[in-house]
Amino acid sequence: MRSTKLIAVAAAATLVLAACGSDDAPSGAPTSEAAEAETPADTESQTTEAASDACSNTIEDGVLTIATGNPAFFPWVIDDAPESGQGFEAAVALAVGTQMGYSGDAVTWVRTDFDAAIQPGAKDFDFNLQQFTITDERKATVDFSVPYYTANQAIVALNGSSAEGATSIADLKDVKFGAQAGTTSFAFITDVIQPTQDVFAYDDNVGAKAALEANQIDAAVFDLPTALYVSGVEIDGSSVVGQFPAATGGTTDEFGLLLEKDSPLTPCVNAAVQALTDSGELAAITNEWLSEFTGAPVISE
Repeated sequence: MRSTKLIAVAAAATLVLAACGSDDAPSGAPTSEAAEAETPADTESQTTEAASDACSNTIEDGVLTIATGNPAFFPWVIDDAPESGQGFEAAVALAVGTQMGYSGDAVTWVRTDFDAAIQPGAKDFDFNLQQFTITDERKATVDFSVPYYTANQAIVALNGSSAEGATSIADLKDVKFGAQAGTTSFAFITDVIQPTQDVFAYDDNVGAKAALEANQIDAAVFDLPTALYVSGVEIDGSSVVGQFPAATGGTTDEFGLLLEKDSPLTPCVNAAVQALTDSGELAAITNEWLSEFTGAPVISE
């Protein structure tokens, strides 16, 4: 296990240098004696030490522990098997792990509930991804990476419901809505749509979908990729009646990898996500798994 960790540290050294370095230049020019003392070998040693500090503080020595939902759904994870790397978030997680120097047997998966993961306290994972929106409130108790995806809010409604045909937020005021409690989708209903009827809260998206399918609510709110999958595959006789891009008065969710508050891994994870963004690999993963989950009518203010 120790040899795996050394490989992880060496592979991550170049990546983490940017995350751990300082932009402050020393005052004055170094003396020739100091210049002689700072050899390339010394610099490489310092870089490796920085990588060790940033990337090797995993909860299990030499192993990167990644968490996802229980269960995890399409298109984020295919067939509830994140270890396969199939599905958008499964692929992102393994790509981040590779950037950090962990792959194959050096990566393990655990499952968590959404609400439990965002609570303060020690975590049984190194990072977690299950469409966690980055918010200031949550950042008070957990760390987030830089964003790996931005999603619009969207409405799924049964055909013939009062939400069908809506083109503006005003058209949705009398709709009976539901969503998973504690999510930005639920907050979007209460804060932006502000319907006249009580909003129904559910423990998870499964509960919201079941209520919609049973006609207990008129419409449910999800992030756009989830909404399109729910309407296209899971609930017959439903459709995505609209999405809310920021430009039309809606809100967007920026998803981040979630870590324990003040985790020593946060700089390394940030650098890994940034490297995937800069190289175009993140865009390629997004295109592979989410390209068909982008279209829906736009609802205005």
